[in-house]
Amino acid sequence: MNLYGVQAIYTFEMARWFRTIGQSLFSPVLSTSLYFIVFGAAIGSRMIDIGGVSYGAFIVPGLIMLTILMESVSNASFGIYMPRWAGTIYELLSAPVAPIEAVLGYVGAAATKSVVIGLVILATARLFVPFEIEHPILAVLFLILIAVTFCLFGFILGLLADGFERLQIVPMLILTPLTFLGGTFYSLDMLPPLWQKLTLFNPIVYLISGFRWAFYGDEAADVDIWISVAATSAFLLLCLSIIYWIFKTGYRLKN
Repeated sequence: MNLYGVQAIYTFEMARWFRTIGQSLFSPVLSTSLYFIVFGAAIGSRMIDIGGVSYGAFIVPGLIMLTILMESVSNASFGIYMPRWAGTIYELLSAPVAPIEAVLGYVGAAATKSVVIGLVILATARLFVPFEIEHPILAVLFLILIAVTFCLFGFILGLLADGFERLQIVPMLILTPLTFLGGTFYSLDMLPPLWQKLTLFNPIVYLISGFRWAFYGDEAADVDIWISVAATSAFLLLCLSIIYWIFKTGYRLKN
């Protein structure tokens, strides 16, 4: 394992993030704070409790997931796409750095950024709504698992994209609608029976439900926690398989 190579990539990506800390950190935190003001403080006071949890507290895990998914995909895809766009990807491919080491560097840096943003948003949420975390350690572990998984997904998008505008298609047109329809602002029990069944085909449901379980337990979760963990792990393995195939064949890397 070439740890120096992993450290070099990781340090470079983190340094680039710190150079744009205003846009990279404060912008998503400010956007999420507006959600807390509107849905948590203003509308939440008029809503009934869900699963024994106030509405303002109920949407906290969903809003964190909304930001984490977007930031994970964006950070990872942009991080690997820039070397492809600038042509420096060939230096990486010719360097004594194995594919797994490159993935560790880029995905590790992107996941670190996402986890930091998630923790900052979690701290910010306490300024707007009171809540307690029932399983804090599991909440952090689940946050890391989801961040790593979607950073891998973003890494794949960055490898496959052939333009800057293509980097935004999947996050904006697919991931954002699925997140909003995945129980960010509501429980599946509030939907008609038919829509409850259809919503279970949305993979984001399992991520938000699992993360919400870590906060408030079984009463607030829509899906069993082990199903959520299994679904997230399966998507993680799928992303790893696709990345392995891309580096093995050189698809979108060598041509």
